[in-house]
Amino acid sequence: MRAEPQAADYRPEPAIDALADWLGSPVRPADFPKTETRFRNNRWVAAVGLSDLSEDQWTAHFARFEPLEGNLNQPLALKYHGHQFRNYNPDIGDGRGFLAAQMRSGDGRLLDLGTKGTGPTPYSRNGDGRLTLKGAVREVLATEMLEALGVNTSKTFSVIETGEQLWRDDEPSPARSAVMVRLSHSHIRIGTFQRLLTHEETEQMQALISYCLEHFPGPMPPDDAPNRDEPAIILMHQVVERMADLAASYMTSGFVHGVLNTDNMNVTGESFDYGPWRWLPTWDPSFTAAYFDQGGLYAFGRQPEALHWNCGQLAVALRLVAESEPLIAALNRYGELYMEAVARRWCWRLGIEPRGTETDTQLIAACEKAMRDQNAQPDAFFFAHRGGRGADGELAEAFAGYQPTGSGHSYWQGEAAQTMLVDDVEAIWAAIDEGNDWGPFHAKVAALREIGSAHGEAPRPAGQ
Repeated sequence: MRAEPQAADYRPEPAIDALADWLGSPVRPADFPKTETRFRNNRWVAAVGLSDLSEDQWTAHFARFEPLEGNLNQPLALKYHGHQFRNYNPDIGDGRGFLAAQMRSGDGRLLDLGTKGTGPTPYSRNGDGRLTLKGAVREVLATEMLEALGVNTSKTFSVIETGEQLWRDDEPSPARSAVMVRLSHSHIRIGTFQRLLTHEETEQMQALISYCLEHFPGPMPPDDAPNRDEPAIILMHQVVERMADLAASYMTSGFVHGVLNTDNMNVTGESFDYGPWRWLPTWDPSFTAAYFDQGGLYAFGRQPEALHWNCGQLAVALRLVAESEPLIAALNRYGELYMEAVARRWCWRLGIEPRGTETDTQLIAACEKAMRDQNAQPDAFFFAHRGGRGADGELAEAFAGYQPTGSGHSYWQGEAAQTMLVDDVEAIWAAIDEGNDWGPFHAKVAALREIGSAHGEAPRPAGQ
């Protein structure tokens, strides 16, 4: 069973102040005509010591963004560049959000509170800087489902409806507005490093590497890794390990992020920046989430390749302060690390003890074939075959020798798996949009947390 996040005292630590002069721009939050709290993530609120905030205080800090005690004096919109669908764009940055606060969690990690929908910034590119309420609801559902399935993801911390009417090309308009806060281990992107390379800011690059190694610690590179004691090389190895595990978690979850650009890649390997995401209706490697992904660059089956390519762009950026050979050596570990991560995560989701990557890979291939042959929805497949149950024919042979584990939770005795397909999302949103009925939304969040409890803690590489 998964443990709840550890409750903690409030421990402010605005570590980003040391980099703020060149990492971001101070901004003012928007002034909203209405503030009505729609979601408050009490599990993670407790983990950063903010459970005692009253409703008025909650609104003050997470709708008007008055500074939390001992924290950032003013919100900071972060600067970065990025490859967007493989095209380099230097004209981006936090266009509708900012870093609002930093604090330590109960387990000692430095965590950020970042926003979405807080108004224009210097990087808004003529956008209004706002967020639709539907977008915020979708982000809660995505992060709760991903957390339940063991993905290293940002946590939706707060959603407050803000009483504006927004016009969007991809939603019925006028759309209701909201401001959202997410809790994340970091907001340092691969695109953050790319910007420093473009401007040839060597001193800042070294400072950013030191910041990451200090606040997002991980294991040292393998003993035989070239230049393994250099800070840039250490960071490169850690990011490759984290990205390989993130890619594996997407594939095991049947999740399609949709926009795996380098500005959406957090160096902690934590998934965030959710837009057109989807869960697979069937096991289809060509399935895409974004209607504008005409070439299928970020299709389900191409996600591991996309994250590997993004790691390559980090290596290019780190060439500002390191030699190519040790960076390439780190990058070349990705394939093996990815296969190991898929094997351990697949067995975890099936509720069986791993038997070794080669044997586990054969089981994975048999499961994929069964899903294709049966036209099965992945969540339903994993549910039906928890611990190897219900398998026959070739699939039963593939399960032979595997020992079940962790299948005693009542969730596994239910009638069907919980899913997060587009129809599920639209039904939840329709209840809110048509009758302001939040009951199905809150019921779904509770059901998703039961999935997490049933699965228990996901296996992750060292340092996460």
